[in-house]
Amino acid sequence: MLDDFMVRAALAGVGIGATSAPLGCFVVWRRMAYFGEATAHAAVLGVALALALSSPVLPAVILASLAMASAVTLLRGHGYAMDTLLGVMAHTALAAGMVAVSLISDARLDLMAFLFGDILAVSRSDLLVIWGGGATVLGLIAWQWSNLLISTLNPDLARAAGVDPRKAEIWLTLALALVVAVAIKVVGVLLIAAMLVIPAAAARPLAKTPEEMAAGAALIGGFSALSGLYAAYILDTPAGPSIVCAASLVFVVTTTVRALKARKTPRI
Repeated sequence: MLDDFMVRAALAGVGIGATSAPLGCFVVWRRMAYFGEATAHAAVLGVALALALSSPVLPAVILASLAMASAVTLLRGHGYAMDTLLGVMAHTALAAGMVAVSLISDARLDLMAFLFGDILAVSRSDLLVIWGGGATVLGLIAWQWSNLLISTLNPDLARAAGVDPRKAEIWLTLALALVVAVAIKVVGVLLIAAMLVIPAAAARPLAKTPEEMAAGAALIGGFSALSGLYAAYILDTPAGPSIVCAASLVFVVTTTVRALKARKTPRI
């Protein structure tokens, strides 16, 4: 069954969609969309480092993503607004990574694959990395769910309950770096931020509890991967962007449903 490249692509897409979406709920709740993008852009530097040293890409990408997240955390509150700081660092990391890769011979094709993803070229070993990394991330989120949730909702209440919000943020940063590293082959660094944010945002109007939103986001992420792949196969379009477009359509539908329900609800 895994000899069929479309089956491998579908399994990879579902794995990334179901993994990144629940984590994306915390990105949405914390208003960290740009933070996810900055971490993803830093992955290009990791790719450049791996290509320069002829070393495995996955550890280098994780290290680069963690370094970016740590730098943002350390520099926060030093006279710059968070969105300004993230904008500077995200685009600097992306540009520096592309320049670094351009100086390495025969690396440009690899860079394009990492920028935009190449889900149709996913191998069995890639599936092992994606599902293994995804299971690790989901296990980490489940383990730290209560601490992450209370730290997100109210840091002061978290401290009163004996939970260190900074420690919870470190766990979230680690999970985000792992997701970026395992998803880079599927949708690329330019689109992984979209897969973190859009399914979570699409699930928000339908959920009544945080747990429902996380589960709904995972379902929407997996559905978007499968429907995007099907659209790419039928329309002969790029697979990664098609997956993101499918997620965006789901977001439009759920937002419209919420708006219609709000109109029908009688005002007292």
